[in-house]
Amino acid sequence: MAGGGDALRALLRAANALLQQRRYRAALAVLKGFRNGAVYGAKIRAPHALVMTFLFKSGSLREKLKSIAQATYTHSRNLAYFVFTYKGLMALQSRLQGKKIPFHSFFAACIGGWLVFGENNPINSQIIMYLLSRILFGLSRLAVEKGYVPQPKQDPFPLVAALVWGTVLWLFEYHRQTLQPSLQSSMTYLYDDSNVWHDVSDFLIYNKRTDSK
Repeated sequence: MAGGGDALRALLRAANALLQQRRYRAALAVLKGFRNGAVYGAKIRAPHALVMTFLFKSGSLREKLKSIAQATYTHSRNLAYFVFTYKGLMALQSRLQGKKIPFHSFFAACIGGWLVFGENNPINSQIIMYLLSRILFGLSRLAVEKGYVPQPKQDPFPLVAALVWGTVLWLFEYHRQTLQPSLQSSMTYLYDDSNVWHDVSDFLIYNKRTDSK
């Protein structure tokens, strides 16, 4: 047993020594990026999939758990692959040109986005829409910082909130098929299901009656 413990400690010392080597730093950063992408993707997707599945999806417990596991795995895998691709291409470009320039980030992310998130499926669609909303806010702020757009005299957020909610409810009411399925499910629960009840049980306690009365 002591010999096994000594071997393990020696292995850990060797691993820690390797991690301190500057010449391997770029490659190790790519590997840790893969690790962080996988962990972060699982942390983000698992609770979201759990809530959405049990709120809106029908089926057996086994089917629901399988759906949660599949969504979590897909999100975790895709984010890990993307971070690995992005950081690898960043390191390669920097090595080839001898320095890091802003275009490297854009190019590496474009390639990663095409390869990893290019398939149009529910998970990728949600991630892209999440990013798109933040990109629009970020570009708006950047335009003001750079002086391309004058600084608003009043906070424009109330107007943005009004336009966003006005547009999404108009789409839901009259062009529902254009909205992402999970958003349709959420809005159906909020705005359609609240129009239907039979007695106090499905008015206050449950959303829908489960019996055949």
